[in-house]
Amino acid sequence: MNILSLNHASFIVADTEVSLGFYRDVLGLQLLERPDMGFPGAWLKLGSQQIHLLELQNPDPINGRPQHGGRDRHIALNALALVPIQEALDKAGIVYTMSISGRRALFCRDFDGNTVEVIELP
Repeated sequence: MNILSLNHASFIVADTEVSLGFYRDVLGLQLLERPDMGFPGAWLKLGSQQIHLLELQNPDPINGRPQHGGRDRHIALNALALVPIQEALDKAGIVYTMSISGRRALFCRDFDGNTVEVIELP
């Protein structure tokens, strides 16, 4: 196959600065320089990949999504340990659920209802 890896995942957000409070301040991702694209947003470093936040009108409903994020579309991030992530989420008042598969993983939603899974590497 000619496809090598994931380059980035994009999320639509209502307010870039508010969303940075989750991705940068809670999850600890590094803000990258972003070209002027004609609308607000941010790029965040995630290892050799990126998460792009796009401040655009969201065509998807925020309400009515599954309570457990594992049953919704999501991105999955690898982490060395879940405990620091859980502590950061708890401190920020962000609700999360543990994976129902029994794996060391959790699911949470950002302030716009986008689901993020965090998996503890063995």
